[in-house]
Amino acid sequence: MAEFFDALTDRHIAFIAKQPVFFTATAARDGRINLSPKGYADSFRVLSPTRVAWLDLGGSGNETHAHLAADGRITLMFCAFDRSALILRIYGRGRAVLPQDAGWDDLARHFTLLPGTRQIFDIAVDSVQTSCGWGVPRMALEQERDTLQKYHRQADAGEWVEKHQGRTRSIDGLPTRPTDRYIEGAA
Repeated sequence: MAEFFDALTDRHIAFIAKQPVFFTATAARDGRINLSPKGYADSFRVLSPTRVAWLDLGGSGNETHAHLAADGRITLMFCAFDRSALILRIYGRGRAVLPQDAGWDDLARHFTLLPGTRQIFDIAVDSVQTSCGWGVPRMALEQERDTLQKYHRQADAGEWVEKHQGRTRSIDGLPTRPTDRYIEGAA
């Protein structure tokens, strides 16, 4: 049976902290629905019972940014793949905060910045839903992939910024704001 909450509880927060992967879903009015898996240890933060954020690295596209700029709605989903079955969804409204934006320093202090960090998504929690998760298979994490971080560690910062400055549209043609700074953190 599904249960709804106005904010994250301590139990929800503890559950989120144990999950190695989560999923994001966004959509704009006339575009595709974008559903993306997210990972990397310590890339997700619960800032308060009504606010969460995650560190986003440059990758294949930037649909989440485009959809949040156009519509703002987002759903985050965490699934337990271990013995105790549970699905937790966070429904909210979000925005992308780029390194050149006001508010970046305040958000960035909650994370260890990784090479290629392009933005932090800041989400205001509207509601939280839990459900049984009995249909989710049991699986074990073997290891994180380091391919994306390895790619960014080897990238030339100037070339990366130049390449991505031209990417101002999502796959649905929605506008995005590329970062003007390449984060060269150590992983």
